[in-house]
Amino acid sequence: MILLYRVLTTFIYPLLFIYIFIRKLKKKEDPIRFKEKILTSHFNVIKKKTKLIWFHASSVGEFKSILPIIEELNINNNYEFLISTTTYSSSTLAQQELKKFNNVYHRFFPFDVGFLINKFLLFWKPDVIFLVDSEIWPNLILKANKLKIPLILINARITSKSFKKWMMFPSTAKNIFNLFDLCLASNLETKIFLEKLNAKNIYLNGNIKFTNKLDKKNIKNLNYKILTKNRFWLAASTHEGEEVLCIKSHLKLKDKYKKIITIIAPRHIERVHKIAELCKRYDLDFQILNKNEVFSEEKEIIIINSFGVLQEYFKFARSVFIGKSTLKKLENEGGQNPIDAAKLGCKIYHGPYVYNFKEIYELLKQKNISKEIKDYNDLSKYLIEDLNKTHNKDKETLYSIDDLGQKILNDTMNILNNILHNEI
Repeated sequence: MILLYRVLTTFIYPLLFIYIFIRKLKKKEDPIRFKEKILTSHFNVIKKKTKLIWFHASSVGEFKSILPIIEELNINNNYEFLISTTTYSSSTLAQQELKKFNNVYHRFFPFDVGFLINKFLLFWKPDVIFLVDSEIWPNLILKANKLKIPLILINARITSKSFKKWMMFPSTAKNIFNLFDLCLASNLETKIFLEKLNAKNIYLNGNIKFTNKLDKKNIKNLNYKILTKNRFWLAASTHEGEEVLCIKSHLKLKDKYKKIITIIAPRHIERVHKIAELCKRYDLDFQILNKNEVFSEEKEIIIINSFGVLQEYFKFARSVFIGKSTLKKLENEGGQNPIDAAKLGCKIYHGPYVYNFKEIYELLKQKNISKEIKDYNDLSKYLIEDLNKTHNKDKETLYSIDDLGQKILNDTMNILNNILHNEI
C-alpha cells in the first residue's frame, strides 16, 4: 500500500500545478509564495546556526496552538524553528505573529510527493519534526524515519471517521504510526485510537489549543468607543449559508432594539462581497470593514475584511455565534475553535455540527460558557437575554480556562523537554 501511495503521489504531481493555479485564481493561495508548495527552487532555505526544530501546523488554529510551546522552548535553549503551514490565512497570521522572534522561519508545507519531501528534508535538515493535530503525511514520515529524524505527533487528533479510514489498511496504518517516537493525544478518544494503531509513548495531557496565551490588556480595537456604547454581537468564522441565520437574527433583534450592530467575520474573507449582496437583499445598511478602518455610525451590519482580528472583537463582545456549526453538509467536519472567545469571556453559541471541536464544546458547556442553538429564533432569544444583562464578564470562569491552559502547557513542556534533551 505504501508503494501504491508513493506511485500515485508522484503520478499526480503534474496535476497539482493545475489544482494550485485554480486555487490561486480563487484567491485561496498566496499570489507569490504558493510556489513553495510545489517547486524545490522556492524552498528558500535559511542556513542553520544551531539545532532546528520543525513544526508543521496546517491552519490558523494549529499555528496559534504551538506558539506558547515555541516561547517556552526559547527559554534557556539555543534552537531555531521552522514552522510550516498549508493555508493562506495561516501564512498571513504567521507574518504578524513571528515578528517577535528572530529565530523562527515560516514556509508553506510542500505537497507530500516523494521527491519534494526528500529535497525539503535534505535542504532544511531538521533535527526533530513535530506534526500537529492530524497532519499525518506518509512520505514525510517514512523519509524522516529513514534519515533518523525523531518524529513527534503533538496534540494528536484522530476522529472515529479518520480511524475507520486508516483501518481500511491496518498493516500500513500501524507501520506508519509506529514510526512516531512520541504521541501527545488531545483527547481520550484519540489516545485509544493511537493505541489501536500501534503508536508508542502515548500521553494524554489535554488539548494544547487551551495554552494559547492572550495579552488581554494589550488587545486594542480602533472601534472600542462604538463597541462600548452600543449593543452589538459578533458572528465569527461563518461559512456560506450561515450569514442568512445571522441576518435573520439581526432582524429579530431590530424588533427589540432601536439600535443594534451585528458584526460578521467570515472564515474566508474572499466572500465579503457575497455577504454584502445578501445584506442588500434584506435592505440592510452595511459596511465592509478593511484593516484599520473605523465603523460608520449609521451602519447596522459590519462585515470584517481582514485576518487575525477576532480577538479585538471577542474582548468587547458579550455574545458570539461561532460558525461552521449549522450546516448539515459539514456534519462530520464541522466546528471552529471557540477557545479564544471563551478566554475573553464571551458567551458562545453554535449549531449542532461541531465535530472537530466536540470535546472542547462539551467542556465549555459544562462551565456554562457555550450553548447549542437550533435556528435564528433560538439565537435571537439568547442574544436578547445577554444584551439585557448589565453585569461584567464572569472573571471566575475566565480564570478557570486560563488555569486549565497553564496546566496543559506545563505538563506538555515537562515531556517535551525530557525528550528533546535526550534526542538532540
